Amino acid sequence: MLSVHVLGAGAGGGFPQWNCNCDNCAGVRAGTLNATPRTQSSIAVSGDGADWLLINASPDIRAQILSFPALQPARARRDTGIRAVLLVDSQIDHATGLLMLRELDRRLPLYTTAMVRQDLSTGFPIIPMLGHYCGVDWHELPIDGAWFRIDGIEGLSFSALALASKAPPYSPHREDPHPGDNIGLVVRDDASGRSLFYAPGLAYIEEHLRPAMTAADLLLIDGTCWRDDELASRGVGTRRALAMGHLPQSGEGIDGGGMIDALAPFERQRKVLIHINNTNPILVEDSPERAALAAAGIEVARDGMDLSL
Repeated sequence: MLSVHVLGAGAGGGFPQWNCNCDNCAGVRAGTLNATPRTQSSIAVSGDGADWLLINASPDIRAQILSFPALQPARARRDTGIRAVLLVDSQIDHATGLLMLRELDRRLPLYTTAMVRQDLSTGFPIIPMLGHYCGVDWHELPIDGAWFRIDGIEGLSFSALALASKAPPYSPHREDPHPGDNIGLVVRDDASGRSLFYAPGLAYIEEHLRPAMTAADLLLIDGTCWRDDELASRGVGTRRALAMGHLPQSGEGIDGGGMIDALAPFERQRKVLIHINNTNPILVEDSPERAALAAAGIEVARDGMDLSL
């Protein structure tokens, strides 16, 4: 059985964000909103419930491990249920947690694209840094949809698909996008054939993604913003969701609609949004926006959520 555990469901900065006093963040701190805090996005998957692949290593990884006993030491003095780490991109909120894993008593198996490895060896040189601690055994992810296996993760197969995206601001090729800067990931249970499509950063649904999404049983995808101009409307910034590589849910001002419309053709699949920005009104459980998602058959991920296939 494919087990999927949501370690963190928030976008960069989490919810509430440490320096933000928008209505959402102020309300959840004061306890006046029907909303639950979230750490920064990361999931773990397993085929046997004992050995886990960590997909994205957020800055909150220590607290996330403490909240999930399956990843904690249980078999030896120094131990973890994490057998390997896979990154879908090199964004700070998905890679910084690697530094928290430096005390591993073996070399860290790390699966990324070549472009992510380049970023994490230059602009944000985590991989060379870890060489002074546990060390890294790097494995390159194919980005053409070919199936591959991960040592130590039994019963699961994986497939990576390149997404249209930009590298992080620190990347040497920030203004020169390359295939592999960001991926969508398919995780398939070998016994049942059931699968997950995971893409926490999704600017739009490209045609080459549709077969994998149509075949999947669970879509766990980008829920960053409700509106394209959300940061400006909340008075906390000027950057637009689409410019950051995130398709907003409402689709206001977007040709072809937003994420709600984009997911409508996928009627059979369970649809869950993850990587939710602190400004997004869907974090408020009794909000009209949350009700609109529910009417469209779309759920909102929360920390600690288990999704079994």
